[in-house]
Amino acid sequence: MPQISVVVPVFNEEESLNELTQWISRVMDDHGFSYEILFVNDGSTDDSWSVINRLSEKNEFVKGLNFTRNYGKSAALDAGFQKVSGEVVITMDADLQDSPDEIPGLYTLIKEGGFDVISGWKKERHDPITKTIPSRFFNAVTRWISGIKLHDFNCGLKAYRIKVVKNIHIYGEMHRYIPLLAKWNGYPKIGEKIVQHQARKYGYSKFGIERFLNGFLDLISVSFVHRYKKKPMHFFGLLGSLSFFSGFVITCWLIFQKVYGLSKGLEVREITEQPLFFLALVALIIGVQLFVTGFIAELMTSNQSKEAEYKIDEELNFDY
Repeated sequence: MPQISVVVPVFNEEESLNELTQWISRVMDDHGFSYEILFVNDGSTDDSWSVINRLSEKNEFVKGLNFTRNYGKSAALDAGFQKVSGEVVITMDADLQDSPDEIPGLYTLIKEGGFDVISGWKKERHDPITKTIPSRFFNAVTRWISGIKLHDFNCGLKAYRIKVVKNIHIYGEMHRYIPLLAKWNGYPKIGEKIVQHQARKYGYSKFGIERFLNGFLDLISVSFVHRYKKKPMHFFGLLGSLSFFSGFVITCWLIFQKVYGLSKGLEVREITEQPLFFLALVALIIGVQLFVTGFIAELMTSNQSKEAEYKIDEELNFDY
Protein backbone atom coordinates (compact mmCIF):
# COMPACT_ATOMS: atom_id res chain seq x y z
CA MET A 1 0.00 0.00 0.00
CA PRO A 2 1.59 3.30 -1.05
CA GLN A 3 1.40 6.27 1.26
CA ILE A 4 -0.08 8.55 -1.39
CA SER A 5 -2.25 7.95 -4.44
CA VAL A 6 -2.62 10.83 -6.87
CA VAL A 7 -5.71 10.73 -9.11
CA VAL A 8 -5.60 13.00 -12.16
CA PRO A 9 -8.59 13.25 -14.57
CA VAL A 10 -7.36 13.99 -18.09
CA PHE A 11 -9.19 15.53 -21.02
CA ASN A 12 -7.06 16.80 -23.90
CA GLU A 13 -4.01 17.76 -21.83
CA GLU A 14 -1.22 16.04 -23.79
CA GLU A 15 1.18 19.01 -23.47
CA SER A 16 1.21 19.06 -19.66
CA LEU A 17 1.26 15.37 -18.68
CA ASN A 18 5.01 14.79 -18.92
CA GLU A 19 5.85 17.92 -16.93
CA LEU A 20 3.17 17.13 -14.34
CA THR A 21 4.48 13.58 -13.85
CA GLN A 22 8.05 14.78 -13.38
CA TRP A 23 6.89 17.42 -10.91
CA ILE A 24 4.87 14.95 -8.83
CA SER A 25 7.68 12.38 -8.85
CA ARG A 26 10.22 14.98 -7.77
CA VAL A 27 8.07 16.04 -4.82
CA MET A 28 7.49 12.42 -3.77
CA ASP A 29 11.17 11.51 -4.00
CA ASP A 30 12.28 14.63 -2.12
CA HIS A 31 10.00 13.77 0.81
CA GLY A 32 10.52 10.00 0.69
CA PHE A 33 6.89 9.10 -0.03
CA SER A 34 5.82 5.83 -1.61
CA TYR A 35 3.23 6.71 -4.22
CA GLU A 36 1.22 5.95 -7.33
CA ILE A 37 -0.07 8.31 -10.01
CA LEU A 38 -3.31 7.30 -11.70
CA PHE A 39 -4.23 9.18 -14.86
CA VAL A 40 -7.87 8.69 -15.91
CA ASN A 41 -8.19 9.57 -19.58
CA ASP A 42 -11.72 10.88 -19.99
CA GLY A 43 -12.20 10.31 -23.71
CA SER A 44 -9.49 12.71 -24.89
CA THR A 45 -9.42 13.38 -28.62
CA ASP A 46 -5.73 14.34 -28.66
CA ASP A 47 -2.70 12.10 -27.85
CA SER A 48 -3.18 12.16 -24.08
CA TRP A 49 -3.59 8.38 -23.84
CA SER A 50 -0.46 7.75 -25.89
CA VAL A 51 1.48 10.08 -23.60
CA ILE A 52 0.16 8.23 -20.55
CA ASN A 53 1.27 4.94 -22.08
CA ARG A 54 4.79 6.25 -22.60
CA LEU A 55 4.93 7.66 -19.10
CA SER A 56 3.88 4.32 -17.59
CA GLU A 57 6.68 2.58 -19.51
CA LYS A 58 9.26 4.96 -18.06
CA ASN A 59 7.84 5.22 -14.54
CA GLU A 60 6.52 2.13 -12.76
CA PHE A 61 4.45 4.28 -10.42
CA VAL A 62 2.34 5.71 -13.26
CA LYS A 63 -0.95 3.94 -13.96
CA GLY A 64 -3.77 4.74 -16.36
CA LEU A 65 -7.43 4.19 -17.08
CA ASN A 66 -8.89 4.97 -20.48
CA PHE A 67 -12.58 5.71 -21.01
CA THR A 68 -14.27 4.80 -24.26
CA ARG A 69 -15.66 8.34 -24.49
CA ASN A 70 -15.95 11.53 -22.47
CA TYR A 71 -18.01 10.81 -19.35
CA GLY A 72 -17.03 13.84 -17.28
CA LYS A 73 -14.80 14.65 -14.35
CA SER A 74 -17.03 13.00 -11.75
CA ALA A 75 -16.95 9.67 -13.58
CA ALA A 76 -13.17 9.92 -13.93
CA LEU A 77 -12.71 10.53 -10.22
CA ASP A 78 -15.14 7.78 -9.26
CA ALA A 79 -13.29 5.26 -11.44
CA GLY A 80 -9.97 6.38 -10.02
CA PHE A 81 -11.21 6.09 -6.43
CA GLN A 82 -12.18 2.48 -7.02
CA LYS A 83 -8.67 1.57 -8.20
CA VAL A 84 -6.29 3.42 -5.88
CA SER A 85 -4.92 1.96 -2.66
CA GLY A 86 -2.86 4.73 -1.01
CA GLU A 87 -3.38 5.73 2.61
CA VAL A 88 -4.08 9.28 1.46
CA VAL A 89 -5.68 10.08 -1.90
CA ILE A 90 -4.84 13.37 -3.60
CA THR A 91 -6.84 14.70 -6.55
CA MET A 92 -5.58 17.39 -8.89
CA ASP A 93 -6.22 18.70 -12.39
CA ALA A 94 -3.93 17.86 -15.27
CA ASP A 95 -3.47 21.42 -16.55
CA LEU A 96 -0.59 22.33 -14.17
CA GLN A 97 -2.73 24.93 -12.39
CA ASP A 98 -2.64 22.78 -9.23
CA SER A 99 0.83 22.68 -7.69
CA PRO A 100 2.19 19.25 -6.60
CA ASP A 101 4.32 21.12 -4.07
CA GLU A 102 1.16 21.27 -1.94
CA ILE A 103 1.00 17.47 -1.60
CA PRO A 104 3.21 17.11 1.53
CA GLY A 105 1.16 19.72 3.40
CA LEU A 106 -2.12 18.05 2.44
CA TYR A 107 -0.76 14.66 3.46
CA THR A 108 0.31 15.98 6.87
CA LEU A 109 -3.11 17.51 7.56
CA ILE A 110 -4.81 14.18 6.84
CA LYS A 111 -2.36 11.93 8.71
CA GLU A 112 -1.52 14.16 11.66
CA GLY A 113 -4.31 16.72 11.70
CA GLY A 114 -7.07 14.15 12.06
CA PHE A 115 -9.04 15.36 9.04
CA ASP A 116 -11.05 13.12 6.73
CA VAL A 117 -11.03 15.62 3.85
CA ILE A 118 -8.88 18.65 3.10
CA SER A 119 -10.07 20.96 0.34
CA GLY A 120 -7.75 23.38 -1.40
CA TRP A 121 -8.58 27.08 -1.45
CA LYS A 122 -7.23 29.04 -4.42
CA LYS A 123 -7.24 32.33 -2.54
CA GLU A 124 -5.29 34.07 -5.32
CA ARG A 125 -6.55 32.87 -8.67
CA HIS A 126 -5.04 33.24 -12.12
CA ASP A 127 -8.30 32.92 -14.00
CA PRO A 128 -10.34 35.41 -16.05
CA ILE A 129 -13.11 37.35 -14.35
CA THR A 130 -15.69 35.30 -16.29
CA LYS A 131 -14.67 32.34 -14.12
CA THR A 132 -13.91 34.00 -10.79
CA ILE A 133 -17.17 35.93 -10.28
CA PRO A 134 -19.53 33.00 -11.09
CA SER A 135 -17.31 30.77 -8.94
CA ARG A 136 -17.62 33.06 -5.91
CA PHE A 137 -21.39 33.19 -6.27
CA PHE A 138 -21.56 29.41 -6.67
CA ASN A 139 -19.41 28.83 -3.57
CA ALA A 140 -21.50 31.21 -1.49
CA VAL A 141 -24.75 29.43 -2.38
CA THR A 142 -23.18 26.00 -1.80
CA ARG A 143 -21.91 27.07 1.64
CA TRP A 144 -25.40 28.29 2.54
CA ILE A 145 -27.18 25.11 1.39
CA SER A 146 -24.62 22.55 2.59
CA GLY A 147 -23.58 24.17 5.85
CA ILE A 148 -19.92 23.37 5.10
CA LYS A 149 -17.74 26.46 5.49
CA LEU A 150 -15.38 26.05 2.54
CA HIS A 151 -14.29 28.94 0.34
CA ASP A 152 -13.63 26.93 -2.83
CA PHE A 153 -15.72 23.85 -3.56
CA ASN A 154 -14.50 23.90 -7.17
CA CYS A 155 -10.81 23.46 -6.36
CA GLY A 156 -9.57 20.22 -7.90
CA LEU A 157 -6.74 19.91 -5.39
CA LYS A 158 -8.10 17.91 -2.45
CA ALA A 159 -6.90 15.20 -0.07
CA TYR A 160 -8.86 12.30 1.44
CA ARG A 161 -8.41 9.37 3.73
CA ILE A 162 -8.65 6.20 1.65
CA LYS A 163 -11.78 5.02 3.51
CA VAL A 164 -13.61 8.19 2.48
CA VAL A 165 -13.21 7.69 -1.27
CA LYS A 166 -14.10 4.01 -0.97
CA ASN A 167 -17.44 4.81 0.66
CA ILE A 168 -18.82 7.47 -1.66
CA HIS A 169 -20.16 7.35 -5.20
CA ILE A 170 -19.99 10.41 -7.42
CA TYR A 171 -21.69 11.04 -10.75
CA GLY A 172 -23.01 13.87 -12.90
CA GLU A 173 -21.29 17.04 -11.64
CA MET A 174 -21.03 15.77 -8.07
CA HIS A 175 -17.22 16.13 -7.90
CA ARG A 176 -17.81 19.65 -6.51
CA TYR A 177 -19.74 18.18 -3.60
CA ILE A 178 -17.40 15.41 -2.47
CA PRO A 179 -16.94 17.15 0.92
CA LEU A 180 -20.74 17.19 1.27
CA LEU A 181 -21.02 13.51 0.30
CA ALA A 182 -18.23 12.67 2.75
CA LYS A 183 -20.03 14.48 5.56
CA TRP A 184 -23.31 12.70 4.87
CA ASN A 185 -21.54 9.33 4.83
CA GLY A 186 -20.10 9.79 8.30
CA TYR A 187 -16.84 11.65 7.67
CA PRO A 188 -17.48 15.16 9.04
CA LYS A 189 -13.90 16.25 9.74
CA ILE A 190 -13.45 18.55 6.76
CA GLY A 191 -10.73 21.17 6.61
CA GLU A 192 -9.30 23.69 4.19
CA LYS A 193 -5.82 24.70 3.09
CA ILE A 194 -4.78 27.73 1.09
CA VAL A 195 -2.98 26.41 -2.00
CA GLN A 196 -0.96 27.98 -4.76
CA HIS A 197 -2.78 28.46 -8.05
CA GLN A 198 -0.78 28.48 -11.26
CA ALA A 199 -1.63 30.31 -14.47
CA ARG A 200 -2.55 27.91 -17.27
CA LYS A 201 0.56 27.05 -19.26
CA TYR A 202 -0.84 25.00 -22.13
CA GLY A 203 -4.10 24.90 -24.04
CA TYR A 204 -7.35 26.37 -22.76
CA SER A 205 -10.02 25.66 -20.17
CA LYS A 206 -12.36 22.79 -21.07
CA PHE A 207 -15.19 24.02 -18.86
CA GLY A 208 -17.85 26.51 -19.94
CA ILE A 209 -20.34 28.61 -18.03
CA GLU A 210 -22.90 25.80 -18.24
CA ARG A 211 -20.98 23.87 -15.57
CA PHE A 212 -22.28 26.29 -12.92
CA LEU A 213 -25.90 25.72 -13.94
CA ASN A 214 -25.34 21.96 -13.93
CA GLY A 215 -23.63 22.30 -10.57
CA PHE A 216 -26.62 24.05 -8.98
CA LEU A 217 -29.01 21.43 -10.36
CA ASP A 218 -26.82 18.65 -8.98
CA LEU A 219 -26.65 20.39 -5.60
CA ILE A 220 -30.44 20.41 -5.42
CA SER A 221 -30.53 16.79 -6.57
CA VAL A 222 -27.99 15.49 -4.06
CA SER A 223 -29.66 17.42 -1.22
CA PHE A 224 -33.08 15.97 -2.07
CA VAL A 225 -31.82 12.41 -2.51
CA HIS A 226 -29.88 12.47 0.75
CA ARG A 227 -32.80 13.76 2.80
CA TYR A 228 -35.65 11.76 1.30
CA LYS A 229 -34.22 8.66 -0.38
CA LYS A 230 -35.14 6.43 2.56
CA LYS A 231 -38.25 8.38 3.63
CA PRO A 232 -40.01 9.76 0.53
CA MET A 233 -43.34 9.95 2.38
CA HIS A 234 -41.88 12.73 4.54
CA PHE A 235 -41.59 14.91 1.43
CA PHE A 236 -44.65 13.91 -0.60
CA GLY A 237 -46.80 13.46 2.50
CA LEU A 238 -46.01 16.95 3.77
CA LEU A 239 -46.85 18.58 0.45
CA GLY A 240 -49.95 16.41 0.10
CA SER A 241 -51.12 17.32 3.60
CA LEU A 242 -50.71 21.04 2.96
CA SER A 243 -52.51 20.85 -0.36
CA PHE A 244 -55.37 18.67 0.93
CA PHE A 245 -55.81 20.78 4.08
CA SER A 246 -55.94 23.98 2.01
CA GLY A 247 -58.59 22.52 -0.27
CA PHE A 248 -60.58 21.21 2.70
CA VAL A 249 -60.55 24.58 4.48
CA ILE A 250 -61.66 26.42 1.33
CA THR A 251 -64.47 23.89 0.80
CA CYS A 252 -65.67 24.28 4.38
CA TRP A 253 -65.64 28.06 3.99
CA LEU A 254 -67.73 27.90 0.82
CA ILE A 255 -70.26 25.59 2.47
CA PHE A 256 -70.44 27.85 5.52
CA GLN A 257 -71.06 30.90 3.31
CA LYS A 258 -73.82 29.05 1.46
CA VAL A 259 -75.56 27.78 4.61
CA TYR A 260 -75.20 31.10 6.45
CA GLY A 261 -76.53 33.07 3.49
CA LEU A 262 -79.57 30.82 3.11
CA SER A 263 -80.32 31.03 6.83
CA LYS A 264 -80.33 34.82 6.58
CA GLY A 265 -82.46 34.86 3.46
CA LEU A 266 -79.63 36.29 1.40
CA GLU A 267 -79.03 35.61 -2.27
CA VAL A 268 -75.89 33.47 -2.50
CA ARG A 269 -74.23 32.14 -5.61
CA GLU A 270 -74.03 28.41 -6.11
CA ILE A 271 -70.84 26.90 -4.75
CA THR A 272 -69.90 25.50 -8.16
CA GLU A 273 -70.13 28.97 -9.69
CA GLN A 274 -67.40 30.41 -7.49
CA PRO A 275 -63.70 30.40 -8.61
CA LEU A 276 -62.64 29.29 -5.11
CA PHE A 277 -64.53 26.03 -5.62
CA PHE A 278 -62.28 25.02 -8.50
CA LEU A 279 -59.18 26.05 -6.55
CA ALA A 280 -60.31 23.87 -3.65
CA LEU A 281 -61.05 20.98 -6.00
CA VAL A 282 -57.58 21.16 -7.56
CA ALA A 283 -55.93 21.36 -4.14
CA LEU A 284 -57.83 18.29 -2.92
CA ILE A 285 -56.94 16.26 -6.01
CA ILE A 286 -53.26 17.25 -5.87
CA GLY A 287 -53.17 16.41 -2.16
CA VAL A 288 -54.51 12.91 -2.78
CA GLN A 289 -52.10 12.39 -5.69
CA LEU A 290 -49.11 13.43 -3.61
CA PHE A 291 -50.18 11.07 -0.82
CA VAL A 292 -50.49 8.18 -3.28
CA THR A 293 -47.08 9.05 -4.76
CA GLY A 294 -45.58 8.98 -1.28
CA PHE A 295 -47.08 5.58 -0.47
CA ILE A 296 -45.86 4.09 -3.76
CA ALA A 297 -42.39 5.51 -3.21
CA GLU A 298 -42.33 4.04 0.32
CA LEU A 299 -43.31 0.61 -1.03
CA MET A 300 -40.61 0.78 -3.71
CA THR A 301 -38.02 1.85 -1.15
CA SER A 302 -38.88 -0.92 1.31
CA ASN A 303 -39.21 -3.69 -1.27
CA GLN A 304 -36.42 -2.91 -3.71
CA SER A 305 -33.68 -1.16 -1.74
CA LYS A 306 -30.92 -3.57 -0.79
CA GLU A 307 -28.45 -0.92 0.24
CA ALA A 308 -27.57 -0.92 3.93
CA GLU A 309 -28.52 2.21 5.79
CA TYR A 310 -25.17 2.22 7.58
CA LYS A 311 -21.49 1.93 6.69
CA ILE A 312 -19.05 0.10 8.92
CA ASP A 313 -15.88 2.08 9.55
CA GLU A 314 -13.85 -0.52 11.46
CA GLU A 315 -14.20 -4.14 12.60
CA LEU A 316 -12.66 -5.82 15.62
CA ASN A 317 -11.72 -9.51 16.14
CA PHE A 318 -13.29 -10.82 12.95
CA ASP A 319 -11.47 -13.69 11.26
CA TYR A 320 -13.12 -13.25 7.85
